[in-house]
Formats: sequence, C-alpha cells, structure tokens
Amino acid sequence: MASIPISTAAQAAAKNATTLTVSRAAFQPRQTFDVSPDIPRSFFLGHHHAGLARMRQTLSTVGLIIECRDFRVPITSWNPLLEQSLAASHPSERARIIVYTHHDLGPPGPASKAAAHHLREFHLQSSNRGTKAVLFTGTGSPAYGAHTKDLLSAIKAVARERDSLTGLRALVVGMPNAGKSTLLNQLRRRGMPDRGAAKVARTGANPGVTRRLSSPIRVVPAEGSDTNSGDRGDSGSGLEGMGEGIFVVDTPGVFMPYVSDPEKMLKLALVGCVKDGLVPRETLADYLLFRLNLSFSDDGDNRPRREYVERLKLDGPTNDVNEFLEAVARRVGKLAKGGGANYEAAAEWVVQEWRSGGFGRLLLDEVTPETLARAMEQAQVSELSMNQARKKEKEARKARNEAKRLGSSGDGGNGAV
Repeated sequence: MASIPISTAAQAAAKNATTLTVSRAAFQPRQTFDVSPDIPRSFFLGHHHAGLARMRQTLSTVGLIIECRDFRVPITSWNPLLEQSLAASHPSERARIIVYTHHDLGPPGPASKAAAHHLREFHLQSSNRGTKAVLFTGTGSPAYGAHTKDLLSAIKAVARERDSLTGLRALVVGMPNAGKSTLLNQLRRRGMPDRGAAKVARTGANPGVTRRLSSPIRVVPAEGSDTNSGDRGDSGSGLEGMGEGIFVVDTPGVFMPYVSDPEKMLKLALVGCVKDGLVPRETLADYLLFRLNLSFSDDGDNRPRREYVERLKLDGPTNDVNEFLEAVARRVGKLAKGGGANYEAAAEWVVQEWRSGGFGRLLLDEVTPETLARAMEQAQVSELSMNQARKKEKEARKARNEAKRLGSSGDGGNGAV
C-alpha cells in the first residue's frame, strides 16, 4: 500500500485545528491515505486515441482551441498529451482559451478566489503559448449564462484578430466529462438565441457520451447577418470581423495514457473523469472522507468544515469509512436484505451527492505558483504509451512480489525473534 501525504499547508492547518478545543483535540484526522498500487492507472480508450488522431488531422483549419478543465482538480485534469498534440508552433497560428468548469463546486470564499488568481496569472504568462483568456464557469444555468457571455466575447476577439473571410473554427477539448458538450450547448444558446434552446451536443453524467468529432456547429452568425446574435449592442460583441461566422467542433474527451500517481487517479475518478466502477466506490468514499476531514473554513480561524457530521447526525467526525457508510446507509435508506447497510450503494450515493455539491465543496489540488510550476516541469517529460505503462506496471508488480517472497523466505529461515 502506498501512503499519500497531505501538503505542508494542510498539515499545519490540521495541527492548529485540533488544538483549538478539547473536543476537537480528541479527533485526529488521518494525515496520509493508504491506497493500493494495483488500482487502475488509465482510462485511455480506443475512441480517445482515434479522436486525438482526428483532431490532429483537422488542425490546419482550426484557429482556436478551447480547453475545458475541472476546477475541483485544476492541475490533475490537465492532460499534457492533449495540449502537446494540439499546440501551435507559433501563437499567431492557433489561439487558446482555457475554461475551468464546475467553478461553483469549489470551496466558497478566499480559497477559490486565490486558486483562480494563480491559475489565471500562470496561464497568461508569455511562456504559455497563445493563451488569450482564462475563464471560470459554473454548473447551474444562471452561472453559465453570465460566464458564457464572457467566453463568447473572448472567442469573438480571437475571430476579429484573425480577420478571416471564412470565419473562425474552434475545437472544444478536454478530459472525459470535463463539461465540453454542456459548454458548447450554452455557447450556441447565447450566440444563436433565435435557433431555440435545443441541444446541439449530447450530454450526460458519465464520461464517453461524445465518442467522435461532431460536425462544425455555428455559435455566432456571419458578419452582416440579420440574425440576432444575442449580444448585439454589448461592448465588443457585434458581428464585425466574424467573416462567415464562428463554428465550434465538439470532441471526445481524451484521457492520459498512464497516470503515474495513484492519488491522481482517485481524484479523477471522484470528479467523474473515468467510468464509475473502474475504481471501487468504497475506495472513493474513503478518500473523500479523508479529504473532508482535512477541509477547513475560510474565515481565518482554521475551524474544521465537516458538514457531513451534522448532516448524518454523527456524534463527531470519524476516520472509519465503514462507520461513515453505515451512517449514510441508515440516513438515506441504502440497506441490504435483512436491514444491514449496503456499503457499495451508500458509497455510490456519497460520491454522487458530493459531485452535486453536497458534503462540502473541495479543491482536491493545492494551487500555488510552486505547484503549477512543478506541473509544468513534469509535463515536459514524455508521456508513457499504453504498452510502456503496462510493461512498467508488470515490472513493478513483479518486483513487489519478489520482495514479498524474499521477506517470507527470510522470516522462515531466521525464525521468530
């Protein structure tokens, strides 16, 4: 089992929080999370590979990449393979806009504001090729409506800068279930309100709804069109410079060929970037409990923010996932035959409830200039192919088994001490 340590800042906060009162000092949250090294390390499927190849083939006609990342895992949901495959050799060749979705599911207050500030500053540095804007969108329609207007304005600015008679074609890309299709539907409604509210891209709660590139979908009318764009009259939002209009192509989510850090796989599974069931639900519930116990209020006094205790009517916080799931099962009726707790069903309910904003809103990545710089450095290392990853896993498993065999052999030969 590998132990996942928490950050230095979280350790300090946990230490301070547990000394505030006698009752809080009685509970010590786990400082590490033990995870099996044998959990799956990839969700790189055939249609991911085929979709990425098709994206590369269309790049000569693409002037803008809109990349969606999940704000709850702003660093972990960055796919270096996707970015490197679609990067332009020069900023003037292809622009880039980064959209962090699920922003409203991050923690309220200064924590989210600080993370958003660091992300925006990092991406807009000159070293980050061609990034024109960094935006944050929420899950609800009102939040999406406000931020979609900003995104549409940023896209129009790119179109005006390119000033092409044929208009602008963009790809919306990202990890599976990062909110690409939902964002495209919102862009269409905002930019082409006269076409009604019908969806132009299929959406769903699970990854893999979009399995191939869509046809180009018009989100802004052609220059000189009489169609009401929905933003006419707003500052910088007219149709001048749009050429034949702006078209966006929906793409399948692309996962990484191999995830070296098992905690990253837990994070991606928890937010829904991998198929439910690939990582055991009870493992995800246990990891979520670990992170919930280490979350703190944003009012500056390091008070633990453990909403689940009050919601489940527990006497206090717990590190025991079975106790946690037992309480969930009793509270929401996830019971097996005979009246016992159905731990798997309770774990599934917990994960889905957290994804919708229940049980506390968390950032699962620590976002600082230092962690962002480290992520950039790690991205420079060539990604393992699937075959290389499998070979590496096989060699690591063989080494672990050999170490266990030698350990057992040594104990038998030396006898009890």
